[in-house]
Amino acid sequence: MLLKILYLIELTVACLQGKGWGRGTVKKEFSSASSFFSKSPSLCIDIGGNKGLYTEEILRRFHQCKVVVFEPSLSNSNLLHSKFSENANVAIEQKAVSNFNGETTLYSDSDGSGLASLTKRRLEHFDIAFEHVEMITVIRFEDYWKSELGSANIDIVKLDIEGHELDALNSFGEALKFINVIQFEFGGCNIDTRTFWQDFWYFFTENNFDLYRITPFGKTKIKKYREIDEFFSTTNFLAKRIST
Repeated sequence: MLLKILYLIELTVACLQGKGWGRGTVKKEFSSASSFFSKSPSLCIDIGGNKGLYTEEILRRFHQCKVVVFEPSLSNSNLLHSKFSENANVAIEQKAVSNFNGETTLYSDSDGSGLASLTKRRLEHFDIAFEHVEMITVIRFEDYWKSELGSANIDIVKLDIEGHELDALNSFGEALKFINVIQFEFGGCNIDTRTFWQDFWYFFTENNFDLYRITPFGKTKIKKYREIDEFFSTTNFLAKRIST
């Protein structure tokens, strides 16, 4: 019983730090991200749009903002087209973003699942089978940014692609210098893709970004890498470009 109590205390303390506090928190996430804005954003990128909740929050706060949504699942892409069909500011791209151009397999437990990943995750311990597959198109973001966005400045990029966030970031290239804020998710998916918080820490600090973790109380700045922050439960982070 004592160990169970200590375990619950551990989880509660972690959650209050933002560790594992990352489900059903879209409004809080975007509120923390947009707190960096000195003016209304004009271009936001939603990579891993799923059912469109994050894009809805962007448009709820900033009606005139242009949003590009990347969502490789056919069923979710169709849903997004239907949901935003009357909004000319929203562009839906039925593509995944990663570190290559081509075709690959999207794995999930069911059609349109929020768990869908480019990796076939091992989730038997949750009684979840990743047996649903779909062939999808994959692109590098830098190529799209140059050809379709005219190398424009971007206010925020949101990344929620189930463990492949680092692969996507490695495709940004020169676009990184034109992005103000990047929000990304880290958690259990990174066990399957063998990526670590340390990888993100060095990627962003070497590319001139400050890092923050989103907590129930707002964002908190992360000043150095610590192994104790390798916390594999859904956690949302912000990377803010350092002004030069």
